Amino acid sequence: MKLTLFRKYKKERYTIGNLYVDGRYFCDTLEDVVRDRNDDGDLNDVGEAKVYGETAIPRGVYKVVVNLSNTFKRRLPLLLDVPHFVGIRIHRGNSVRDTSGCILVGENKMRGMVINSTKYELRLTDLLERAQERNEPIEIEIV
Repeated sequence: MKLTLFRKYKKERYTIGNLYVDGRYFCDTLEDVVRDRNDDGDLNDVGEAKVYGETAIPRGVYKVVVNLSNTFKRRLPLLLDVPHFVGIRIHRGNSVRDTSGCILVGENKMRGMVINSTKYELRLTDLLERAQERNEPIEIEIV
């Protein structure tokens, strides 16, 4: 299964994107600020320093698994081997206060926020769990 996250609006305090599942639009996303200014997939260049809990992960392709989150106490998608980051999940939430580097899913009907996120988290987690049960590789490409 292939997830693709297109970052549409890279704002000063947040990032809004569109998430696709196998090429079909699924929902909107909310992330922290993109600090990878030159879009080279790392945070190693001048002016790109990671700010803990306030930085979107670098663009790239990452493997995804669904497992139990100790923080959230439920099964959630987890991105693997993200440079400079650990514990990056896709989950519900409404504002950048809820992100801490993670990807929030929902509907971007309010500036800088997503709403109705619980239903999108549940649907996405279910889709990914079923793919995982079929031993289908899951990855996300962040563009």
